[in-house]
Amino acid sequence: MANIGKRSANAVERQIGKLIYALFWTLGLIPHPIGKAMGSALGWVWWHLDRSRKSIALNNLQIAFGQAKSKAERTALTKCVFKNLGMIIFELGWSLRLSPDRFGDYFRIEGLANYEAAAKAGKGVLLLTGHIGNWELLPIMLAISGHSANILYRPLDFKPLDHFFIQTRTRFGGQMLSKFGTALKILKLLRKGENIAVLFDQEVGLRQAVVAEFFGRRANTNKGLAMLAVKTGAPVVPVYLVREGNRYVTHILQALPLIQTGDSRKDIEENTQQYNTALESIIRRYPDQWFWVHNRWRNRPYMAWPQKD
Repeated sequence: MANIGKRSANAVERQIGKLIYALFWTLGLIPHPIGKAMGSALGWVWWHLDRSRKSIALNNLQIAFGQAKSKAERTALTKCVFKNLGMIIFELGWSLRLSPDRFGDYFRIEGLANYEAAAKAGKGVLLLTGHIGNWELLPIMLAISGHSANILYRPLDFKPLDHFFIQTRTRFGGQMLSKFGTALKILKLLRKGENIAVLFDQEVGLRQAVVAEFFGRRANTNKGLAMLAVKTGAPVVPVYLVREGNRYVTHILQALPLIQTGDSRKDIEENTQQYNTALESIIRRYPDQWFWVHNRWRNRPYMAWPQKD
């Protein structure tokens, strides 16, 4: 009976997943400029209605910029952030219908040579990225450049939506790797010279964290990326996709130098700080396109390591 119930639940999840895909596919019928305008309008409405998320965004901007930006500037930025999120919805539907031969009309990649130089080391490549611009389009851009991304992620609790994002993010190659129980698989992929993309800009729990500064405030930061880099020697390459005018630009930066002092704890802490600093510099360049609605400084920072005597 349990197996029958499980099969029935899986069948329902698949049907809901198909409905979600059909919804985004239908949104893709809307011409691109109109879809972006509608997404921007949706974001404006969302900004007015979601007081909780707006409050989080304003608080985060206060932490990050303090008096460097006026209250009016911070409020204007939050509006842009919500509009960015609204546009992502319509852009995702549009991208499902966009044929590969049309990608060059809308997208370009800058710094591909940086990725290729890092890959020559033969240790795989760790891609450092975050929730900036339309991050859902980034796997597509990497794939059409000939370098499909293997994305490390936390599976969503709502399985139909999880299946939808797996399908859309991997439709041109690559795979989604759960953060849970895939360590050996990740190491095998790196040994084969493949890449692992890590969204690095969110709050994590104590067991996963070291403390590193982010916009001048101590933040619990994922230590997993630094642990992988130190263990494997794989270069860490910052990469992100943003809107620039009417085009989407993927920027691939030079690999960050691996800090190796012989003290493994110090190496992990200092490399993690380096990654936060790299992300911060990107966000400062495009503050209107980052995910400020996430409560990045939600928890009091802890020292995740036992203190030395």
